Amino acid sequence: MQVESFFEWLGQALGAVIRFIVDGLSWLFNGFTHAGGNFVEGMSRTLGMDTSLISIVALIIGLMLLYSAVRAFMRASIIMGIIWLFLGLWLLSWVIH
Repeated sequence: MQVESFFEWLGQALGAVIRFIVDGLSWLFNGFTHAGGNFVEGMSRTLGMDTSLISIVALIIGLMLLYSAVRAFMRASIIMGIIWLFLGLWLLSWVIH
């Protein structure tokens, strides 16, 4: 009888520890999700663009094209720099209202 109560207590203690860990991780990941959502919402509102995944991906690609233009200009490749610059600006003007 006493052995059963020990294992019952051990199960409750282990369950409480697991529950505490799961609740803590849930709180942590919900905080990251909320912070990421607020970041995307603020950036989208400031730029005047939609918050859809396609718009965010297009923004990232447009910034990468502008970065490629800067790298091309640094290598003294004027023609490729102009091409990357126009492509990046065209994509960003399509995304940003």
